[in-house]
Amino acid sequence: MSESTTIGERLRRLRGERGLTQAELAERAGVSTDVVRKLEQGVRQSARVTSLRRLAQALGVNMSGLMDKRPRLEGAADTVNLLAVRDVLLSPSMLPGIDPDDAGEATPAADLAAAVRAAWEDYWGGQFGRLAGTLPGLIGEARLTARLTGAAAAAPLAQVYQLAACLFVHMGWEDLATIAAERGVNAAAQGSDELQWATLHGTYSWVLLAQARLDEAERHAVRVAERVEPTLSSATPEHLTAWGALLLTAVAPAAAAGRAAEVGEYISLAGAGAALLTADRHDYQTNFGPTQVAMQATHGYTVLGHPRRALDAAKLVRREDLRPISWGRHLLDVAQSQVVSRRDEAALGTLRTAHTVAPEWFRHQPPAREIVAELIERRRRLTPALRSLARAVELAAN
Repeated sequence: MSESTTIGERLRRLRGERGLTQAELAERAGVSTDVVRKLEQGVRQSARVTSLRRLAQALGVNMSGLMDKRPRLEGAADTVNLLAVRDVLLSPSMLPGIDPDDAGEATPAADLAAAVRAAWEDYWGGQFGRLAGTLPGLIGEARLTARLTGAAAAAPLAQVYQLAACLFVHMGWEDLATIAAERGVNAAAQGSDELQWATLHGTYSWVLLAQARLDEAERHAVRVAERVEPTLSSATPEHLTAWGALLLTAVAPAAAAGRAAEVGEYISLAGAGAALLTADRHDYQTNFGPTQVAMQATHGYTVLGHPRRALDAAKLVRREDLRPISWGRHLLDVAQSQVVSRRDEAALGTLRTAHTVAPEWFRHQPPAREIVAELIERRRRLTPALRSLARAVELAAN
């Protein structure tokens, strides 16, 4: 399949390979035949992410098999770096009995921790090209240090694998993300910090969500949250973060599966923990607090199709509590609810803000592409602002 094919062409090809009519595919996926028809005819260039997940599941493919999620980094050098992350992740030196790639000395703990923190800053800032350039060497360095020093280096090794998993999700390479997330969990298990281990499971659940494995993603996050559930009256802030973030991780797959009761339950439970914090925290490179609860409530209600509730929840989100791409992701949910509410000009402004926050990150977001496509479909004449956003997500804007 050519990289240049549209989502409609990919959908038509996959449907034909499975011998399904448009109506049969729509019935299997639980979407309208009109959605399938318009996508295949090119009348629509995208659809709601929840609908696309259902179509992907009905066709037996990952989301990346249906959507155009190929890397859009800045130039060939960044793509080469991304492939280098893949190569170091899958290095034969990981196999039992094979000599390691690097036989040098361990990196001092403080230096390794500082390098990992800097890599996370690139991730949260949406600097994926720079992160891709850093990760291959950082993974090798963390592996060597863990091999020579043992459990003391378990946390930084777990986090560099976690970074690789997160990067691969954004690039649409879900299978590599799964491998990276699993190695991160295993690395964390070699240490003594159960909360670090728990947060790696949150990333693993997010990877399952990216693969449209909704039930597994939700169940896994809840299972690990139950294992580390604290006594609220005596819990440390770090413990609240690890537990609460896992509960909120379960919101997205539950919402995508249409389980409104579960969404409400997770938000309520997490809210009880967040109420004990005065502001959001960023422990273990995960986020939790009152703003994070409001942000995930906005997402859940947006996906469930309750725009008024979503926009009410969004009023409780404090910009200063969120890292750049978290803020950008929240703005995409706000824009989606604004579009559903027919507040197109407000949605356009929200999208422009999200793009400004992290342009490189914005290019990789299917919801951004979906919302822009919907706004284009509604307009007879496109404004310069909408044309600019269409270019940013590589949509044709006639």
